[in-house]
Amino acid sequence: MAIRLRQEGITDFVVLERAGDVGGTWRDNTYPGCQCDIPSHLYSFSFAPNPDWTRFFPLQEEIWDYLRRCAREYGIEPHLHLETELDDAGWDDETARWTLRTSRGTLTADVVVAAVGALSEPAVPPLEGLQDFAGTVFHSATWDHDHDLRGERVAVIGTGASAIQFVPRIQPLVDRLELFQRTPAWILPHPDRPVTERGRRLFRRFPATQRAMRAGIYAVLEARALGFTVEPRILRLAELQAERHLARQVPDPELRRALRPSYRLGCKRVLLSDDFYPAVAQPNVDLVRAPISRVTPSGIVTAEGAEHELETIIFATGFRVSEMPAALRVHGRDGRSLAEAWRGSPQAYVGTTIAGFPNLFMLMGPNTGLGHNSVVYMIESQIAYVLDALEAMRGRAAATVEVRAEVQSAFNDELQRRLEGTVWMSGCQSWYLDAHGRNTAIWPGFTFGFRRRTRRFEPADYLLGTATAAPEPALARAG
Repeated sequence: MAIRLRQEGITDFVVLERAGDVGGTWRDNTYPGCQCDIPSHLYSFSFAPNPDWTRFFPLQEEIWDYLRRCAREYGIEPHLHLETELDDAGWDDETARWTLRTSRGTLTADVVVAAVGALSEPAVPPLEGLQDFAGTVFHSATWDHDHDLRGERVAVIGTGASAIQFVPRIQPLVDRLELFQRTPAWILPHPDRPVTERGRRLFRRFPATQRAMRAGIYAVLEARALGFTVEPRILRLAELQAERHLARQVPDPELRRALRPSYRLGCKRVLLSDDFYPAVAQPNVDLVRAPISRVTPSGIVTAEGAEHELETIIFATGFRVSEMPAALRVHGRDGRSLAEAWRGSPQAYVGTTIAGFPNLFMLMGPNTGLGHNSVVYMIESQIAYVLDALEAMRGRAAATVEVRAEVQSAFNDELQRRLEGTVWMSGCQSWYLDAHGRNTAIWPGFTFGFRRRTRRFEPADYLLGTATAAPEPALARAG
């Protein structure tokens, strides 16, 4: 967003960042084996191709380096207010401005872009007795690199996207690994491979080849939406591939049954791994399927009464998506917070604007997540929409812009109708669903459909408040 603002000649903005550097999830998630599950050439900005990716699927450190390089090369570092946490953002109708209280003082802005991310606040289940555990506890998103796991009895709670990456890295180090599984995941073979130096030279010398590679990857991944949204029976082919993958890597039939999902592929996030199953099959690993009853000073007790003595507990339990803490800190018209407006079920118009919150735009807002393609494509679509909205404000001398409540309501009714019958609503319990059972995370269709919906800002969908002059909006971006 900051880069595109500068490219459009808008320089009166700041970027508020509570951490000490840019990078978001790729700065924070440093657990062993952390890697993106979208190919490198697509998991990057369209305006900033990187010919030097070393792997087909990028590693955490390489993505973080790429993001820091973009911030430096595109000149946004002077706009960064690092180690500045947003405590509260409040809209003032009289001044038609936002007042933002931060950990380093107060500022005002005509427009706020909330880019806080959906996967930024780790979720730790409220287990009875956890505070009394005598050992070490941490979440995969806040990995304790100073703690040595060698020779320890370790529990990993969760078997999702993070766990399948770090479990194979820590399994050879620990004495015992107790892997607590609520629901198994569909896991496909990982198609990752190194990018040769010859290939990198080709991309550097002929950038069009990398653009063609990106377009081809996008088309292949986009085709997967057919199975997720149109004809779920197509997914049976992928399920057979996953079942063969499981059978080849896990010889024990009882363990195979425990690791085989009972829901349709895609209902939860589909995972990629070639080393998770072999790690789980090792003699020093126990797959625990019984629910956790409580935590004691020395370990975990399951609902069956079995006690597991432990020295370290690692949570791989994902993030707070539908109840993001940032929603408590943003107050719109009449002082209502986003959390109060949403009541546990986030809604927005094209995932970007929210009725009752003038001059507020969200990136990666409700129903902009994906189960089949690169979310960077969605983010860039939203950025284009925000820029078009700012241009409309200037052109119409508008001081305020706010989506009409009836437009937002009709859009979200349409979303929920389109989600019916998709694989994401086929019966499993996933982080895509909020506390009311509504899918408020996933876009229910092709990504090019979202881009078409956000290609132009339509003033008729909005309430525009005019001003006597048309100042260039000053922005604050919370990221």
